[in-house]
Amino acid sequence: MTTTPLQELAKSLHDCQRCKLAKLGRSQVVFGVGNPHARIMFVGEAPGFNEDQKGEPFVGAAGKLLNDLLQSANLSRDQIYIANVIKCRPPNNRDPEPDEVETCKPFLLQQIQLIRPKLVCTLGNWATQTLLERKVGITKVKAQAFYLKDFVLFPLLHPAAALHQGGLLDTLKADFKKLKEFLDTNTKAAAPEPGKPATGPTLQIDSPQPEQTSLF
Repeated sequence: MTTTPLQELAKSLHDCQRCKLAKLGRSQVVFGVGNPHARIMFVGEAPGFNEDQKGEPFVGAAGKLLNDLLQSANLSRDQIYIANVIKCRPPNNRDPEPDEVETCKPFLLQQIQLIRPKLVCTLGNWATQTLLERKVGITKVKAQAFYLKDFVLFPLLHPAAALHQGGLLDTLKADFKKLKEFLDTNTKAAAPEPGKPATGPTLQIDSPQPEQTSLF
């Protein structure tokens, strides 16, 4: 049985020793999970306790909230791919450190390159700043589309932030409503191919007009 390039990348990171997190108590590398041909990808910060134990991103309380939010946007886990910037749990769920981000970032970029999503939804500051390559607060850029070279970036608050600060939950729900509106606007019926079964709607994002303004 042949393996795909994505599976080969996951295998190459199975016992990664490239940064200090390998020796700071992680149980396993949390590579990512979901549809390897997903049009939509979600990127979080780093594995927490539950993710470290199970080996999958977003399986704890934040994962349950994310599932509910996905449903509100007419999405499901089997449609998307989920990964984190950092593949190993930092001790006590501390913030990733710059050297850890720099070590792991190339593997996230490889995941994106292999999956080729049209839309990448970043969850929280770390994922957003890593892919935008700018130091900018999530509250300034959330729920907006940024047209990058290979995909559209759509930053969102991290579900864990809404769990820790209950006042953010309504904001996060409203932002997922904006995500749904963006998806509805950019989802078109797939053209039927002769001899092939009909497929569902596909995400087709048109490039913005040249006059699109930037926040930067």
